[in-house]
Amino acid sequence: MSEQGYIEPVERSGSVPVLVIAVLALLTAAGALIWCYGLSNHLDAAEKQIAQANQQNAALAEKEEALTARLRATTETMGASVGMTQKQIEMKTQSILAAQRAANAETERLAEEQAAQNKQISAVASDVSTVKTDVGGAKSDIAATRSDLESTKTQLQRTMGDAGVMSGLIARNHDELEMLKHRGDRTYLEFHLQKGEKPVLLSSIKIQAKKVDDKHSRYTMMVSADDRNIEKKDKSIDEPVQFYVGKDEVLYEIVVNAITKNQISGYLSIPKGTPPPPDAPSK
Repeated sequence: MSEQGYIEPVERSGSVPVLVIAVLALLTAAGALIWCYGLSNHLDAAEKQIAQANQQNAALAEKEEALTARLRATTETMGASVGMTQKQIEMKTQSILAAQRAANAETERLAEEQAAQNKQISAVASDVSTVKTDVGGAKSDIAATRSDLESTKTQLQRTMGDAGVMSGLIARNHDELEMLKHRGDRTYLEFHLQKGEKPVLLSSIKIQAKKVDDKHSRYTMMVSADDRNIEKKDKSIDEPVQFYVGKDEVLYEIVVNAITKNQISGYLSIPKGTPPPPDAPSK
């Protein structure tokens, strides 16, 4: 400054910029150190995390390998089990099918047997029905026979024989004779004699027609018994002709109930139990 107040500029020292730069350098270095320290810490932490991650990955890899091995073993075991099960299922299926076929065959056999039995039962039922019908018819016939016998009893008569003995019931035709046979009191042997023919053997006697008068219904008969001949002369129709046979003098009786031209028909009545000869008709 001039003497009138002019101030001279002060000259700045050259050391000020250097100091600033030094300070800045120090600050920068300090910041770099701090940053490096922080970075180092971050790197350490990152390395630790990476190490931990690697350990975890290794553990996971081991677990994965173990799991894979277990899965492989399980798969093989299951495959073997499934294979066995499949084989067993096939065998069981075949066994079931065979049993089913056998059951079907048995069912068919039983059905055939049942059908045959039903057929036999039907046939037996039909036979039983037929038998019932026959029995019913037989009962009806027996009832009718009894009825006829009862009604015939009033028609049959007892007559005094030519030997003076009351005869049994007299049958005047074949139907009445059948009724007498059903009574079972005596044995009745029918005959048909032709005039002039040889004697006919009945039981233990022989009889022969000697004369026949169909107009007057009369006849003459020769009876041979116990080595003797007995002539029954001029007898009428339905008349009991009586004679005794044997040592016990058993009463025989002949009744002629039909007279035609040169022929007579009737029956011989003998006590029950008298054996007729083999060729003699009997009841």
